[in-house]
Amino acid sequence: MKKTTTYLALLLFAFTFYSCSSDSTEILEDITPVKLSPDNTPWTKLSDYQFFKGDIKNLEPAFGVLPYKPASELFTDYALKKRFVWMPKGSNATYDGDGNILNFPDKTILIKNFYYNNVLPDNKTKILETRLLIKINGNWIFAEYIWNDEQTDAFLNMDGGNINLSWVQNGATKSTYYRFPNSIECRVCHINQNKNLPIGPKPQNLNYNFSYSDGSKNQLQKWIDYGYLESIPSNINSVVDYKDTSKPIDLRFRSYLDINCAHCHQDGGDCSYRALRFEFNQTSNPANMGICQDPEEEIPAHTKIILPGRIDRSVLYYRISTDEQNLMMPKIGRFIVHEEALQLTEQYIQYLSNCN
Repeated sequence: MKKTTTYLALLLFAFTFYSCSSDSTEILEDITPVKLSPDNTPWTKLSDYQFFKGDIKNLEPAFGVLPYKPASELFTDYALKKRFVWMPKGSNATYDGDGNILNFPDKTILIKNFYYNNVLPDNKTKILETRLLIKINGNWIFAEYIWNDEQTDAFLNMDGGNINLSWVQNGATKSTYYRFPNSIECRVCHINQNKNLPIGPKPQNLNYNFSYSDGSKNQLQKWIDYGYLESIPSNINSVVDYKDTSKPIDLRFRSYLDINCAHCHQDGGDCSYRALRFEFNQTSNPANMGICQDPEEEIPAHTKIILPGRIDRSVLYYRISTDEQNLMMPKIGRFIVHEEALQLTEQYIQYLSNCN
């Protein structure tokens, strides 16, 4: 018994020494269970990657799988999301501008899980899908995994599909025709200059505190400490949480547009032919948001893209308020109206002065 106790104590000392030393990132791949397939193509099952420890449906990250969350989140019919990042041993991301995606090393995997609480009829949590972006030879590839009803695994499916879903949120029942994207739909949002790119992991989106299992910390600093990011500038022009009513209304609305609309309405994006530019570093110019600007397409009774003080005459408000597939914005990722975004848009338009 004494010999066993001594052996366990030595193991504990060794683990503590390596995990606390400055060289801890050097043994990351020796400890993390995460595995890519030998030919760098997506595994057929989510569990094959070994991202999560214990019961997979708990989404408890294995060592080396780091949770993250952008300050403002993309709306997807009120789906909740858990995001993680994994990088291989001895590599890290580098800074490329406040509003640009971090320059990730090859074999980085971005993991995004979509789920709902209180799903009817059983009022249970249900994970619907896990989307992966995997960087291979400098290019990002998509891998879409749809979870089974038993919540024991998710399986590769790039064909897309829909399911009817109802859940209880804040005491009210909501329903949607939830969409699993196919490979073409993935590209609509993630393509820029004919290359696939992530959307969320930018310094401007990660520059705020996140509650980790070992305490709250600024995410960018956590990534640096973890060995996943090189040093960055100390002063980053950052978005805010658009749901945070303590923040100025203009920053909240610009932050909403950045995460929900800018991936299409930017140079090289799917809607780059439009005049609107919704990136956070572009919307300090009111014209880029369409304020007092004529719409490119006529919608009866709507005279400007945004007409200060008049939601009934503002095209942008109309597009956010409708669920007609050929008129609504964003055009992918939702079937129902985002009521909180609509409220925010109304508050912003009422806040604006006139066009004179």
